[in-house]
Amino acid sequence: MTALTYGFAFVLMLSVLIFVHELGHFLVARWCGVRVLKFCLGFGPPIGIGRWRLAWKRKGTEYAIAWFPLGGFVKMLGENPDEIDDPEVRAHPSEALGAKPLWQKLAIVFAGPVMNLMLPVVIFAVTLVVGMPRPAPVIGAVEAGSPAERAGLAAGDRLVAVDAAPITWWGDFEDRVRSHPGDTLAVRYERGGEPREVRFEVASRAALDEFGKVRATGWVGLGHRRLTAMIGVPDAAGPAHRAGLRSGDVIVSVDGKPIEDWSGLSRSYAAASAPLRVEVDRGPAPGQRLAFEIPALGDLASVGVVPANVLVSTVEPDSPAGRSGLARGDLILSVDGELVGSFLSFAETVRTSGGRPLELVYAREGKLEHASVAPEMAPVDVGLGIEEPRFRVGVTAEAATLPGAVALDQTRNPFVAVPRAVGMTIDVTQMFLRGLVKIVTGEVSRKQLAGPIGIAQIAGNAFERGWETYLSTLILISINLGILNLLPIPILDGGQAVLFLAEGVKRSPLSLRTRLVFQQIGLTVLMLLMGMAFWNDISRHWSKVVDWLRSGTGL
Repeated sequence: MTALTYGFAFVLMLSVLIFVHELGHFLVARWCGVRVLKFCLGFGPPIGIGRWRLAWKRKGTEYAIAWFPLGGFVKMLGENPDEIDDPEVRAHPSEALGAKPLWQKLAIVFAGPVMNLMLPVVIFAVTLVVGMPRPAPVIGAVEAGSPAERAGLAAGDRLVAVDAAPITWWGDFEDRVRSHPGDTLAVRYERGGEPREVRFEVASRAALDEFGKVRATGWVGLGHRRLTAMIGVPDAAGPAHRAGLRSGDVIVSVDGKPIEDWSGLSRSYAAASAPLRVEVDRGPAPGQRLAFEIPALGDLASVGVVPANVLVSTVEPDSPAGRSGLARGDLILSVDGELVGSFLSFAETVRTSGGRPLELVYAREGKLEHASVAPEMAPVDVGLGIEEPRFRVGVTAEAATLPGAVALDQTRNPFVAVPRAVGMTIDVTQMFLRGLVKIVTGEVSRKQLAGPIGIAQIAGNAFERGWETYLSTLILISINLGILNLLPIPILDGGQAVLFLAEGVKRSPLSLRTRLVFQQIGLTVLMLLMGMAFWNDISRHWSKVVDWLRSGTGL
């Protein structure tokens, strides 16, 4: 993505958020009878060439769009105490902000943050009315040796309820399982339209929460994404290996019938009573088809075939995995004696290891090998270009999953869509508040604060991924902006509200000196926070800056 596209995505997002925020102040000020002198989006002189300017005046208010897009403001009559002797204030004293009762002043101040908190409600409501695709509660894959496999659940089963609580979306099921480690759950599901029920114990395992902290969470070994028909052939003595199949082969047909995923492959093989002819795609050239004949032994495990859940694609040279001898094409089978049922489970084990050595068993050219790998902390992209420190071993795996079942979440009735949108906004806001508390208490590193560079990168990456991701990011930053402006920091809306409350208690305006001291303190705090965020941005990209400087100076 070019810098121009990043800039466009950033300016567009920031302009929407600032416009909505300042529009709140503007509308409530007008409703309270306060004269608005200027409504400006951005700072500096209005955008223009020659006599043409993006500025106009209507009903006593000047509207403008300025060159510098990182901000905006609404200028109201009598907003500053030193404007008491202003001729306009004397001519229209009832239209000055200072003349209004306390509740109206507070309403004007809080209108901006409230509008930022209402914007997600509007976006969620519109997307619900239009309809948005969401993961349906259909099992895509079942990990080997998991509680779900032992209970008899299979790919394609549709989950209906957990402990009598209905399941509408896959996320509902995940939330129930994650919040009940060690508990026994009753799960109702459908298989081929037939209702069934099963009870099993939820395993407890270490996992990272949304803030990157290790927590005990529930796990049953179910995944929404489907497994591809990419096979692993770990045993050179097995029938599959002797027939010529190798780890990484993708089976595309069985006896001439196309194969879509692992479930289809398993069904086709289980139904066979005579030797089968399988066609496979074998890299590196896509579409390079090879044909083999394998015996019918009832199930894929009997013929020596397993899912290629963690088939190593690349190994970083100076990484724990590289130093331990792992190489491209190795099929990781177990970690510390536990079967690796999915790449997600393998990654979770690495990230929550704390750096302790992991004992790996992997297959290479049909032979089992062992390696001890100690994960090391390193920056990892956790989405939208955001890097956070995580334990890693330095391997990537071949793509072994396909998208799972989706359904359209649509609510055309606005009386239903709006309450749902409010609930969704509250959920995101609560998550943000939990994160803010963790940053303040030091539980989460303050390095997670992002400045303009970081926000621009997030906006650009979200824009590149599509409007759904872009709007989701807009929602998060809008809530961020709304909450932060409510904090009682001078210069911010929350700090302005503190001044108005102090005047209400004092029953007289604060002195100009008191206001100036208060604002200077606020400006200092704000500059420190901005400096910290800006330094975080620079430090995240420091190596790139150094490389750029070296390339420019010939070092």
